Amino acid sequence: MGNPNVGKSVLFHRLTGVRVIASNYPGTTVGYTSGFMKLEGERVEVIDVPGTYTLEPTSQVEEIALKMLETGDVVINVVDATNLERNLYLTLQLLERDIPVIVALNMWDDTRHKGIHVDLDGLKKLLKVPVIPTVAVTGEGIKNLVEHIPQACSPAMPARTSNRRWSTIGKITGQIQVITHRHHTWRECLADASVKPLTGSLLALVILACSFFVVRFIGEGLIGYLLDPLFENLWAPVLLKLSSLLGGGGFLHSIVIGSVSGGEINFVESFGLLSSGLYVPLAMVLPYIIAFYLVLGLLEDTGYLPRLAILMDSAMHRMGLHGYAIIPTLLGLGCNVPAVLATRILESKREQFIAATLISIAIPCSALQAMIFGLVGGFGLQYVVIVYGTLFVVWVVLGIILNHSVKGFSPELLIEIPPYRLPQWRTVLQKLWLRVRGFLGEALPMFLGAILAINVLYTLGAFDAIASFTAPVITGILGLPKEAVTSLVIGFLRKDVAMGMLAPLSLTASQMVVGSVVLAMFFPCIATFVVLLRQLGVLNMLKATGIMIASALIVGGILNLIL
Repeated sequence: MGNPNVGKSVLFHRLTGVRVIASNYPGTTVGYTSGFMKLEGERVEVIDVPGTYTLEPTSQVEEIALKMLETGDVVINVVDATNLERNLYLTLQLLERDIPVIVALNMWDDTRHKGIHVDLDGLKKLLKVPVIPTVAVTGEGIKNLVEHIPQACSPAMPARTSNRRWSTIGKITGQIQVITHRHHTWRECLADASVKPLTGSLLALVILACSFFVVRFIGEGLIGYLLDPLFENLWAPVLLKLSSLLGGGGFLHSIVIGSVSGGEINFVESFGLLSSGLYVPLAMVLPYIIAFYLVLGLLEDTGYLPRLAILMDSAMHRMGLHGYAIIPTLLGLGCNVPAVLATRILESKREQFIAATLISIAIPCSALQAMIFGLVGGFGLQYVVIVYGTLFVVWVVLGIILNHSVKGFSPELLIEIPPYRLPQWRTVLQKLWLRVRGFLGEALPMFLGAILAINVLYTLGAFDAIASFTAPVITGILGLPKEAVTSLVIGFLRKDVAMGMLAPLSLTASQMVVGSVVLAMFFPCIATFVVLLRQLGVLNMLKATGIMIASALIVGGILNLIL
């Protein structure tokens, strides 16, 4: 409850998340909204009561607010911290009733900007209820507010006349409020600019562009100057020696070493446990994991990530996600593996499923993007735009569909908005080590297991059978030559290699667009698939796989008809 225009509804949406119900009070046209949140592990209902200045009704809206007050267990009284004189009238009326109250002192950032100093401890003592400063627009203080809701209490103040209340308000503000003049610091100016739509968007573009450059620079540097030389100069001779001991062929050789051509090992395509099984996660994925988590740690410790989440929160809500989901989504443009891992920052399984599925389907990794620009771009930039435009539309439309079809509860993600500060390198590096160690402990064993399973299936001829079975569908629905089936199957192993296999097929520009989009939307690469299995579990992974296949065929078929 609160006066009109105090940020009450914004705070309500911060508490309840993405699924709210708008209704009219029975027998009236007065609207209100309700939703749910988690409180001490329980699912509780939250009602946003129509704004009112008083509990002495002078209009139908105020009459409804009074009636709804009688149905609640706890009142979160939202107060404009920059206008205590007006807002405390309703607060005192609430405190005179036998119902637990907690005060959310909203617009707290504006008090700093306007030079208003409020003695919080003094206000708590005078009101005799918890008083929590909040900034509903950014989410600052919301987590602290939720933690203190169970401490809401009823001080049982004696009833006052209107004149006595105004007199009491004057005494309260005189004791706890001091107004002085001050200028914003540069960090406060930057913090404000970070969450405003125009300046925030420009800052986000600059910061994310720099982040991608740093991730790519560090990742490619580790691969080119450290890990590739180690595998080529030290590990390859060991494998070639082991290959000769195993007789250079046979089932065991294909499992352990993989294929050897011309006395050399192609670590990407050999697909043995000790070749591709170690090279892909350690030399291809790990460098970008290290670079990504280093940049992520810096962005976290400077205080920028929560502001980026706030900037994207409204848009992401339409897809059943919170603003924080934009972070793993953007990471997917570099590599889907850390992107799927990063969905852990989302609180509910429902959100994690939606985010991970959308990333796997509609977000092409950097390696695939390079091939799209190289092959599709050869026909003209307009075809590259069609590919990216299609994937963007799929991301939005599929997100909206999943939001309305995936069952489950999505509690609001409560995040604190810290001030901007310089990061401590010791802390950043400690977090980097813990995250990298966690990735190796989880992803490496599952990746080796997947390599083993695929090798066995390949030896048994399963992939040839799949190619033969799906050829009519690929040719009929997607309009691609039957030889493209092999490329789509290989895409499960490595997307950029699969894209390269489309080049010798003499495809038209339209076919290349269809093939690129379908390849991007089809199964993620094996490294992502393994992490997807670990993150979502077997059942949800199978659901996501079904959505991938259906989406790829539907979108590919539509593109084929249009083009």
